[in-house]
Amino acid sequence: MTSTTTLLERNEKFSKEFTSDNLPILPKLRTVIITCGDARVDPAHTLGIELGEAVIIRNNGGRETQSVIEELAAISFMVAKMDGDQPKPFEVIVVHHTQCGAERFADKQFQAILKEHVGVDVSDIAIHNHQNSILEDVNRLRAAPNIPDYIIVSGFIYDVTSGQMQVVVTPSKLSLLNS
Repeated sequence: MTSTTTLLERNEKFSKEFTSDNLPILPKLRTVIITCGDARVDPAHTLGIELGEAVIIRNNGGRETQSVIEELAAISFMVAKMDGDQPKPFEVIVVHHTQCGAERFADKQFQAILKEHVGVDVSDIAIHNHQNSILEDVNRLRAAPNIPDYIIVSGFIYDVTSGQMQVVVTPSKLSLLNS
């Protein structure tokens, strides 16, 4: 049996009890969580996120890459159109974590080998220091001209050994952070 077979069996069980009642197109918590794709940091478990509560974007290190910023801009635009004349606040929660594989991207030698063999430059998403990486990502959001200033952003570091979230950036509107 493959992992895919196991997952499809689980989906079959899930679908028998599934109901789409009360699952609006906008997430109930009006929140986007950006975190690492590491299997140890699933927001459904670490933050207790239920189906329909939040949009989850996962990538290497949970970094604010250009593609993530563009995705956030598109989501923000859609939400604003659905809100009408007065866009309501929407939250973006950036979560990095300890013992992250993106820490290995900080090794210049590894970066060079990866670029040579795979053609991928990971220098801008390397994590040298978790506190700094969260601040860098918040600053990327601040500087992005296509992210509206009514977005509320916060940043956390999840500890994979204790299960605790450490606040690095408290929730603030981007317009307040830019002041």
